[in-house]
This record gives sequence, C-alpha cells and structure tokens, in this order.
Amino acid sequence: MSGTITRRGFLKRSGLVLGGAVLGGAVSKVKGGKVSGERGDRPNVVLILADDMGWSDIGCYGGEIDTPNIDELGYNGLRFSQFHNTAKCFPSRACLLTGKYAQQCGMDKRHGEIKNAVTIGELLKRGGYRTLMAGKHHGTENMYDRGFDRYYGLRDGCCNFFNPGDQRPGEGKPAKKRDRVWCIDEKTYHPYTPEEKDFYTTDYFTNYALDYLEEYKDEDRPFFLYLAYTAPHDPLMAWGEDIAKYEDSYKDGYEPVRAKRYKRQVEMGLIDEKTYPLSEATYKKWEKLSEEERGEESRKMAVYAAMIDRLDQNIGRVVEKLKEIGELENTLIMFASDNGASAEVVRRGENVPGSGEIGSMTRWSSLGRNWANVCNTPFRYYKNYSYEGGICTPFIAYWKGKIAGGRKSEFAAHFIDVLPTLGEICGASYPDKHDGKEIAGPAGISLAPILRGESLESDRAIYWQWARGKAVMKGKWKLVRWGSGPDAWELYDVEKDKTETDDLADRRPGVVEEMARMHEEWVDRCKEG
Repeated sequence: MSGTITRRGFLKRSGLVLGGAVLGGAVSKVKGGKVSGERGDRPNVVLILADDMGWSDIGCYGGEIDTPNIDELGYNGLRFSQFHNTAKCFPSRACLLTGKYAQQCGMDKRHGEIKNAVTIGELLKRGGYRTLMAGKHHGTENMYDRGFDRYYGLRDGCCNFFNPGDQRPGEGKPAKKRDRVWCIDEKTYHPYTPEEKDFYTTDYFTNYALDYLEEYKDEDRPFFLYLAYTAPHDPLMAWGEDIAKYEDSYKDGYEPVRAKRYKRQVEMGLIDEKTYPLSEATYKKWEKLSEEERGEESRKMAVYAAMIDRLDQNIGRVVEKLKEIGELENTLIMFASDNGASAEVVRRGENVPGSGEIGSMTRWSSLGRNWANVCNTPFRYYKNYSYEGGICTPFIAYWKGKIAGGRKSEFAAHFIDVLPTLGEICGASYPDKHDGKEIAGPAGISLAPILRGESLESDRAIYWQWARGKAVMKGKWKLVRWGSGPDAWELYDVEKDKTETDDLADRRPGVVEEMARMHEEWVDRCKEG
C-alpha cells in the first residue's frame, strides 16, 4: 500500500484482555486462567530504545551533548555500566522483546519473523496491560499482530528522518537506500510518505505515543509503552536549530572530546581508571586531515549530537505527559541503546548519498569509525563487534520513589533479562504455548532484586554471536573474537580489565579452550529454540 499519510484521526479501539495468570514473583510458565485488567498496584512501564548510540554520548555517561531529561532519569535512578545488547539492531531488538537470544527466536542472521517466543507486548497484554508501541521494529511482522494494541512506526531498518517515502511537491528528493515499510495499527504502507511538512521521525514517534497516553489515560489498567526511536542511526539528519547548538563543538577534533568524556566518567564515579583503563584510540590524527575533511567531520558529529539532543527533548515530552496525567510516580522508565555507535558508512542506495548539506533531507551521511571510537569511550571498537564498544549499552532504570536514585550497578546484564524483569514487576506469567505450540521460557533472568537495591548472585554465562564476532562471558572471564581460526580468540579478565586492553589468551590456554567449548555448546542448544 502506498500514498500520503496524515497522523490525524486514527482509529480508537477497545482492547481485548487475553487469558493468563498474574503472579507476584518471577515469570513462570503456566497454563491459562483469567486475568483482571484492573490496575491494582502494578506499575506502568515506558521502555525507550535509542538506535546506534554510543556508550558515552549522553551526559550521565560522560558525554558533552545536552541531554538534561535523560540525565535526570539517570542521576535519580539506577545506571548500569555492564548492560549488554547484541552489537546489531535487529538481533538486539529481538532479544529485548522476547527475553531470548536472537539465535533462539530466528532473528540471528537476518531480520524476519520472531519464532518460538512471545513478545513483551504479548506477555503484558496477557497480564491485563494496555500495550502501546511507537517507533522501529526491525523485522517483517507488524507489531500490531504481536501483542500491541496500537502501533505506529517503521517496520524496517533505517529511513530518511524527514521523509521516508516519495518526493513531495516543492521539495528535493529524499536521500534513501530504498523504500521502507511502515505500519499504522493493522495497516502496512510501502512506501510511507507523510503529509506533514514538520515530519521528523523522532518527533512523530513521540506525537503518537503522547496521543496514546492521552487516549487511554482514564482506563483502570496499567499501560506498557515501547518507544523505539531511530536516532541517532544514519542518515545523519536533524533540525537546523538543533544543529546550530553544536556547530563549533567538534572543530578541535576527536582527541579532546574523548579525553574530556573519559575524565567526566571517572570524576562522576561511573567508572574507575584501574578497571576501566582508556583503550587505545583508533581514530585518525586530526591534524593530518585536510581542511575540507575536518569541516565535514566536525559537521557530521554536530548533526549526530543534534539528533541525540532532539531525542532527549522528546523524552522530556513523554515525562511531562506522564506528570500531566498523574502517572509519573507509578511508571517504571527504562532507557537503552540497541548497540554501540556505528562505524558503518552507507555508500549505495536508491539515492545515496544524494546532494545538499550534511544534515538535510536530501543528503545521506554516516558517522564513520573515527567518531564512533569517540562515542564508545572508553571501550574498543563499535557496532557489529562483540567487544564492549559494540555490545555495552548505557542502561537506565528510573521509578520515582521506588528505585533509589544515584546508584550504579556493575552486574553483567543482557537484553534477554528485560522481559523476565518486567514479568516479575508487572505480575505477568510466561505462557507454555504460543500459536498452539509449546515454547520454552525466557533465557534471561529477572533483575528486579537489583532495582530494589538488593544483591543478585549469578554464575551464569552470557553469549554473543553476530557476523564475524563471537563472545562468551562468565565470572571474571570474557572470551571474544572477530574473525575465524582458533588463534582469533582473545581472553580478558573483566574484573580487572573491562575495556579489554590486556589479552591473556596465550597465558591461559586452558580457559580459552573451556570457554570456546561452552560457546559451541550454546550454539547447539540454541538450535533447539
């Protein structure tokens, strides 16, 4: 379906509550039973996901970008320093939605349908929640059919921020790789060409989310809102007034920005220099770039910063709406990024790179590996890699009056833990069947004790596999590689060296052999679902 779309006048619906038992403890597998949609003392949940954002980009993780709204959540909530994704967009989103590894739900090699699992939307809808989603689902299913009462967003990878569809009268041709798929509730559009000239994905995902909150504010049931933004994924595009704030911020190059970020991280107590030594820089020498190259690089980072700034502004709009409808104090807010900052540079497409200024609708630009190295301070590498620069995400959990503020946790967590955590907190039980087939429970564990300020002991191993990258972490050890061959494995003591600067593989061959075997066995187990 194609055409020009307006956001006004979307259809109102009354949701149907499906069967399922409510538990006060962790997610468990049960067989049915009716559930009340009444609110009780269960919290609302707002889960916010950024796209390709680096570990150090936001202020409460050391960044210089103006993010007061996210920072307020971080400083007054709980910040994790060792929370992990999968290094790639669609496997990360699948893990987040299902509580299972992407290898278990059919989302490990390419985006498609989620298999052998229920989504958070389906889980919480069974538990009587109103389920709402705005933003990106990097798959081939309409999330309206996977547990969400309402869905507006991109059912695809990346898109033009100002116009994801066809060229509109009086405007230039939007830079894009190809036509992308969009969904509004049960309808699918390909392409999606918005009518409004003020359209910008970050703003409009929020517009719909706020409309949903307004529409259902008087219901006597809690809500789950999943806001999956596309910022700051390329193409680098932002409003002019946001770019203007950062035009002079990056003209001195990579080194000063990285050094200041690391210093702030240490001073705020987020990390310490002993266990988080600053990894070796991999960006080019700024003085060796031509004047034209320096101008282009500083402009790209300014636009990238403007995208994160606008993301923060929109999160502020959501918080204000929660206050307006009297729900902030009963709402758990979580924030994360789906992978580290990206070194990918898009060079091919229907209209790539296009023409015009970096940051405009008609020009496709990518951040590139030099700034990505800075954005992932203090870690090594970037998106796609199983090193910490690819897989470690800032993760914030905020719940006014329920989660003590000013805390941080170094517990080694993973996106697979989000669904079990919400299942416990929201009293929603995991089914033993989906679409008539038996399914195994989630692979993750509940982090609710950590949110409550309690200790959580775990001797589990966590696994990664994407593209040429593989890793396994258990206890003090992390085994990681990029490439093939037995000698590609590197071993790090992550109790002492969380930034992976001292490879111990040659000194501890027995540990390498044992953990490599663990990874092989995990791959085999994942084939069972």
